[in-house]
Amino acid sequence: MKHVRTVNDVMTHAVVSVDRGASVQEVVEAMRRWGFSSLPVLADEGRLVGVVSEADLLAKAEGTDASHAVTAGQLMTVSPVTVPRDATIPGAARLMARGPFKRLPVVDEGGTLVGVVSRGDLLKIYLRPDGDIAEEVRELLMARLIPAGSASVQVHVDRGIVRLEGEVPGAVDAEGLVRAARTVPGVVDVTSRLHSRGPV
Repeated sequence: MKHVRTVNDVMTHAVVSVDRGASVQEVVEAMRRWGFSSLPVLADEGRLVGVVSEADLLAKAEGTDASHAVTAGQLMTVSPVTVPRDATIPGAARLMARGPFKRLPVVDEGGTLVGVVSRGDLLKIYLRPDGDIAEEVRELLMARLIPAGSASVQVHVDRGIVRLEGEVPGAVDAEGLVRAARTVPGVVDVTSRLHSRGPV
C-alpha cells in the first residue's frame, strides 16, 4: 500500500449484493452469513439501484411497512448515498461522518457497483508502513523544493509521526512544506526542524 490516494486504493472489490427479486429471507440470510448491516441491490446489468438495510427489514418486522414488501427491490432505499472510486479518502470519510454510514457503495461513471468502502477500510491508511509514508513525503516535498537540489531535507517517520529536519532556501515556504506533508495519507502528525538559509 505505497501511494494511497483514493477510495479505489482501500475499498473492498469483492462485494456481497442481492438482486431486486431477492426474498426477505434471502436478504436476512446473506446479512447474517457475511455480518453486514446493509446490502447493495443490483439490477441485472450490475447497476446499483438501491440498498436494503437492517432498518428496512426491522420496519417490516414491526409492521410499520404498509406496502407488504416481500423482495429486496420493494424494501430497499432508492437513490442511496454512494461514492465514486476516485474520491479522496478524506472526502469519503467526511461523507461517512455526515450520515450514520458504516459502509458506502462505490460506483463507476455509469452507476455500476465496483466495490464497497467501510470505515475500517478508510482507517487502513494508518496501518501504512513508516517507510512507505516517508518515501511519499520525500517525493512530495522534493517536487515542491525550488530550485531542485538546493535543499537538504531529512524525513523521519515513527508510527505515522513525521519529523522534518534540514535546511531550505529562504525562498521556500517551510510551513508550506509542513502543510504538504500533512496531506499524505497515513500521516498522524508532522514536527519540523527545518531552517531557512540565505535571502528570501
